[in-house]
Amino acid sequence: MAADTLSHAHHHPTANQWLVAFTVSMATFMEVLDTSIANVSLRHIAGNLGAGESESAWILTSYLVSNAIILPISGWLSSVIGRKRFYMSCVALFTISSFCCGMAPSLGWLLFFRVLQGIGGGGLAPSEQSILADTFSPEDRGMAFAIYGVAVVFAPAIGPTLGGWITDNFDWRWIFFINIPVGILSLFMTSRLVHESAQAKKEHENVWRNGLNVDYIGFGLVALGLGSLQVVLDKGQEDDWLGSHFIILFSILAAIGITAAIFWELFFARDPMVDLPLLKNWSFASTNALMFIMGFILNSTTVLIPQFVQQIMGYNATNAGMILMPGGFVLMCVFPIAGMLSRYVQPKYMMLAGLLITAGAMYHLTTFDTQVSFSYMAWARVYQCVGLPLFFLSLNNLAYGNLPPGKSNNASALLNLWRNLGGSVGISLAVTLLERRAQLHQDRLVSNITPYSPGFIQKLHSVGITNPFKIDPAYMMQVYAEVQKQAEMLSYLDVFKIMTYGCAVVLVLVLALPKVKLGKRAAGGH
Repeated sequence: MAADTLSHAHHHPTANQWLVAFTVSMATFMEVLDTSIANVSLRHIAGNLGAGESESAWILTSYLVSNAIILPISGWLSSVIGRKRFYMSCVALFTISSFCCGMAPSLGWLLFFRVLQGIGGGGLAPSEQSILADTFSPEDRGMAFAIYGVAVVFAPAIGPTLGGWITDNFDWRWIFFINIPVGILSLFMTSRLVHESAQAKKEHENVWRNGLNVDYIGFGLVALGLGSLQVVLDKGQEDDWLGSHFIILFSILAAIGITAAIFWELFFARDPMVDLPLLKNWSFASTNALMFIMGFILNSTTVLIPQFVQQIMGYNATNAGMILMPGGFVLMCVFPIAGMLSRYVQPKYMMLAGLLITAGAMYHLTTFDTQVSFSYMAWARVYQCVGLPLFFLSLNNLAYGNLPPGKSNNASALLNLWRNLGGSVGISLAVTLLERRAQLHQDRLVSNITPYSPGFIQKLHSVGITNPFKIDPAYMMQVYAEVQKQAEMLSYLDVFKIMTYGCAVVLVLVLALPKVKLGKRAAGGH
């Protein structure tokens, strides 16, 4: 059978396929939004529930841990339950747990409901991607993933702004309540518009025909490894990494769990929950590595830019989030254009263009100073958001272009796992580098504040102080505050430079990717 025939063997396009794309993107948008919307509200939540700031940080960690655990096994669960039923179950759990989070009477209950919310949310993005891959023909898949890309990339861009605005004007509980109407609408539209593909039905029937074998050991090892890793990444800098016995313990658990899970799933599991053999495909393995990098860049900059303007520029939470808003609207405009270009341009070339633009945007961030204007910072984010759709969309097209039949569920689970891990590692590494580099720069700057430093003496003379050995303590406090601010500024520039170099290095990996036949699938189909 010809390659194009194989690619359409399971595909039955319907008149409402674009409504299907919009429907399954709604809940994913809310799930991705939820990973960032609570960030700016932690102090309000802690104060309202009588918890400390360090305790309230577990509101984020608990969600990320449960999310990381469910992601790699979501492909297996889709095959067992049926993809549509699994997706609707995830939407329902996410919606109900969102309501419970908003009603939580204490921090303990809020953490419990956040875990449930993370479990429900973890299965949404992989299910959506596999639904889109099976619903749309290869020619239209680029535009379908453009709709999905808006949900995944735009949501974290507006999360801090929306969270800050809701918290400042209403109550922190509404950051959870806003999920409820979207969840209900998503369930209604999914039940009416989304249908199982022939391939998804076949996967589900094969699982039950051969007898269901639950890989309890694999699930336990995956939960132990990825759950512990997420705790380490989220709490490492706060607890001084290996200077903390708590972090050492969880690092050991993560290493044991992940290593044992890999060996078990590859060599011993009769019916593995995580389809690791897919990574033997060079093209798919490369796209997973690149998805990790995309998550790294997107999530770390989404956190760093608002943090920069709050810490250095003195912006409040709402205005800090507004820096990201123009970029979010640019994403909405560029994604459809990228979707159309994907029909005519090789994915690897679009990815190269996207990476070059992103690298240029990251370099633009290194030109910031303590007097930088709002518009200058907003334009820096806009430049980055021009490149990301080209990279993200082509990456998804390439990932699904050479899959064996019936592997879309498992592939989606792995891709989203690597994207989430990239985001977690990126945020953790960026925060750690900021702290370490700020200390280094502060030590260097302080070494020049002496009565024998010509630059310091000249500064004193400019403010009317003639004797460097007799300085008003109040003025020295002002000097020290300025030194701290300059040290923090320099640390941000260092992190932005490292990300610029990282984008340039990744170009080599993109060049090694194979070309694909545009608008068609490789033999073997999907």
